[in-house]
Amino acid sequence: MRSSHGYAWVVAAAVCWGMAGTAGAFAPAAAGSVSLAAARLVIGGLVLGLVAARGLPAALRSSPRLLLAGAAAVAVYQLLFFAAVHNAGVAVATVVAIGSGPVFTGLLSWALDRRSPGGRWAVATLAAVIGCAALVGGGGAGPGTSALGVGLALIGGLVYAFYAVVAARVIGQGVPSDTVMGVLFGGAGVLMLPVLLVTGPGWLASPAGLAVAVFLGCVTTALAYLLYGRGLRTTPVAHAATLALAEPAVATLLGVVVLHERLSAASWLGLALVGSALVVLALGGGRTADAPPAPGPGATDGPGTAGEPGTTDGPGTTGGPGTTGGPGAAGGSGASRTGGGEVAAGAGRAPAGPRGRGPEAEKI
Repeated sequence: MRSSHGYAWVVAAAVCWGMAGTAGAFAPAAAGSVSLAAARLVIGGLVLGLVAARGLPAALRSSPRLLLAGAAAVAVYQLLFFAAVHNAGVAVATVVAIGSGPVFTGLLSWALDRRSPGGRWAVATLAAVIGCAALVGGGGAGPGTSALGVGLALIGGLVYAFYAVVAARVIGQGVPSDTVMGVLFGGAGVLMLPVLLVTGPGWLASPAGLAVAVFLGCVTTALAYLLYGRGLRTTPVAHAATLALAEPAVATLLGVVVLHERLSAASWLGLALVGSALVVLALGGGRTADAPPAPGPGATDGPGTAGEPGTTDGPGTTGGPGTTGGPGAAGGSGASRTGGGEVAAGAGRAPAGPRGRGPEAEKI
């Protein structure tokens, strides 16, 4: 199967992640960003766990340490991202976390498998990262930016790359991608349940709050990562992480169309850069030097990326990732691969349009 088919799955996942910011704008005011992110991960993890229930025992027997470490990384990414937002603001935290994720993923892939992602990947990733910076605030640091916040966002990008690598490696060993995502996100959902309880789940009692949480969990998390996992069967993980940068572009366009936000010239330029980067990468999809090898014996879920690191991301978007759902610069919605839903516009990602909120990063 050509890797370009896998690229389509990854971009479809990014479209789902990009919906989180707009959906989060309809959450009750009582739903804080951390609580919304926790609810999203708990619900999404439950759905993915149920989908993968049959294969969970076999998956845990095959790579128990990798999968449990990956599940912990998914949860830790959430906490790192919100800590980065608190110290550096949404815009800077988002640019650093989302932008560094694909870079770290490519470097980890290169270090572990001794295969370069290729020059096309490097050019596309650079253009996409610059485009994302323009989308979420032109890359400028606000007055509240701190070295600690930037450092936390960088660690978040590395953690996203780690769980991306874990996902692709286990898929490459022949474990079905749906099962891998079920283990990673089901486990992360369990770890985030106490966070949801501590931050106050009362807003879930309202019809609007419950509807938003269910949509975020089922569509922007569960469905998104099922699609992303299928993409990882045939797509080199470094390329998948870069393709996932379509998420903030989708979120921004939805903010314009649905929430009537206005974009600056810099944001439109950012959209064009992201779109161009994805086209450049996709055009080379069938002839990349590091295309994944054929699946090993026992593979039951289609060709894997044997030994090729992958993501779930979020991080990020993963991946989303993964990446705030807060309004982008000039009113564009932010990325939401791993985030839960609301980030006050003034809280960082970039002061923006009429909608005051939008989901956080998420390439969970």
